[in-house]
Parts: sequence; structure tokens; C-alpha cells
Amino acid sequence: MMSRFWPMFRKEFVQMRRDRLTLGIMIGIPVVQLLLFGYAIQTDVRNLATVVLDQSRTPESRDVIAAFQNTGNFRIVAHVDDRPALDRAIARGDAQAGIIVPYDYPRRLGRGTTATLQVIVDAGDPLASQAAISAAAGVAQVRNLAILSHATGRASVPVEVRVRPRYNPGLRSPNYIVPGLVGVILTITMVLITAMAIVRERERGTLEQLIVTPITKTELMLGKIAPYVGVGLIQMTAVLALGRFVFDVPLTGNVLLLYTIALIFVVASLALGLFISTLVRTQQQAMQVSFFFVLPNILLSGFMFPRQAMPEVFQWMGLLLPLTHFLKVLRGILLKGVGLEALWQEVLVLAGFAALMIVLSVRRFRKTLD
Repeated sequence: MMSRFWPMFRKEFVQMRRDRLTLGIMIGIPVVQLLLFGYAIQTDVRNLATVVLDQSRTPESRDVIAAFQNTGNFRIVAHVDDRPALDRAIARGDAQAGIIVPYDYPRRLGRGTTATLQVIVDAGDPLASQAAISAAAGVAQVRNLAILSHATGRASVPVEVRVRPRYNPGLRSPNYIVPGLVGVILTITMVLITAMAIVRERERGTLEQLIVTPITKTELMLGKIAPYVGVGLIQMTAVLALGRFVFDVPLTGNVLLLYTIALIFVVASLALGLFISTLVRTQQQAMQVSFFFVLPNILLSGFMFPRQAMPEVFQWMGLLLPLTHFLKVLRGILLKGVGLEALWQEVLVLAGFAALMIVLSVRRFRKTLD
């Protein structure tokens, strides 16, 4: 047995050593991903983008706003003048929390009655919203202890913070996970399908037949993408239907708008896979490189871990991924019911990414066998 085993072992070892690209992918990708995600993935959600509506505009109101900011959970990004502006900022996703200080806040403190603050939290992400709710309760507790320690004979609680979770008041995980799964499933399947498109033709020997035809490189690339666009939309329909009727996920926005933007995302994912297909020589390499691109999409896009908890450099890296923007579209339309006026930037990014990947794929592809 050993006399037959060792020649086979030596043959496979020599073949693996000669295929340097595959060997480099197998060794290099795990190292890069471990270093990348080891620093990026954190579950301690801090620095939530927060808008402030300070109707009081007094030293007391500025002091309590500073107390929220000093917790490290709230990062003040803007001050607004009215409630509609605060609501728009949270609906667009520009902020994940809003703090409202009423005009009579200092007067109630001076009279010894309870002064009420309101904190509105985007509960579309239960993990981030729970961190904000806990931090808001902590601010009230600390301030109450400080006030009561210097006051005598006070019967009521000095400060009350009322937290209002919005868009997912029950903090249900399916409302957060199911919309994200739509984007993740589309990313994995669409990228993998087209990543092996060109190399499959080469390995089967059918690429020679395509080379001798008068079809242009652009027509070939678009022809590779087109059949799978409908498949992607069918997958999306199946997941949305199961999410609605099995997990009771709300669908509050414009379905036609959702499918229109999903069409752009599907084309972008297919084009990314096609670009990968032009970089590799075998289907095994195509699958390995695809997972190298797919895993950051899952981990850095905000599907599993809140992007607010990541270091800033990884938040910027996440903005380069199409899934990051599509998740904002999915959760914005399904949970918040927002329209194109709040999502036009995401649409432009997805369309630009799709166009860029198609152009790069066409430029990389050569109608030759070498």
C-alpha cells in the first residue's frame, strides 16, 4: 500500500507547488481575513450617530446633552430645529438616535417636579438599539443621584428619560435578520454563479467556440449576466414571502421601488462575479476568490454586526461594498417605508458599482485561450 501511496502523494504535492496561485489563495486568504475581521468585528456598540432637538437652549439642557455624549454611546452629528427634521434624519439613516429636550426642562428642575427627556431610537437593529436604551437609562440614573444628593425633601424623580424605539418597537430579531438575508443570499449565489462562468467555458472547451464567433466582448459579458437576473429576483421574492408569512416581517414601503433597486443590486453582484471569473484560471480558484469577496460583504456590511461598533477605517471599507448600501435600502423600505428621496445615494452607488464591474470585466477578458 505504501509503495503505491507515496508516488501519488508526491505527484499531488508537486502539482500543488506548481499551482502557485491556488496555494497562495489557500494560505494567504485565511491570514488576511483573520487580521482584518479580528480588528473589525466588535459587539460593543458605541458612537451611535445622534441628532438633537434642544427646545430649551439653556445651560441645563446643554449640560444634559453633554452627559449623553460623555457616555460614549451617543455621537452628536447634528442639531435640528423641529421634530420633522429629527424624524427625517432617523428615517434616512443619517442618525440612529434622537434626543429631545423640551422647552420647560430647566423650569421643571427648578420647581422640583419631574423633568422629562425623550430619546428616539432606530430599533431596526436590536443590538444597537438595546445599547442606546441602556445608555439613556444610565444617564437618567446618574443625574438623578447627583441631583438628589444635593437636594432635600424632594418627593419626585428629578429627570425621567422616555425611550421610544421606532420601526421595530418589539426589538424582534427577524425584523432585522430577514431583510439582511435577502441581500446576503443574493450576494452569495449571484457572485458564485458568474465567478465560474468564464473558467467553466475554458475547462469544458466551449470557450473556443465563443472566440470564433463575431460576438463582441461586451455582448459576451452581458449575455453571461442576463439569464441570472430573473433568477435573482425569484430568489428575492421567495425570501420576502417566507419572511412575511412565516416570520411576520413587515413590508411597509413601495414594493415596486424595492424590486427596481434590487434589479440594480443583482446586476452589480453578477458583474462582480464575472470580474472574478476573468482573474482566475480554474473553478476552484474562482470559488476561493469569491469567498474572499463574499465574506467581507457579510461581516462588514452591517448584516451580522453593527457597523457603528467597528473602527472608523473599517466603516469606510464597508462603504465600498454593494451589500452595505443594499441593506440600507432593504431595511429602509421594508421597516421604515421610506422612498427614493431617502435612498437615492444608495441607488447611485449601486448603479456605479455595477457599471464599473462590467467595464472592468470587458477590459480584462481576452478572446484567446492563453
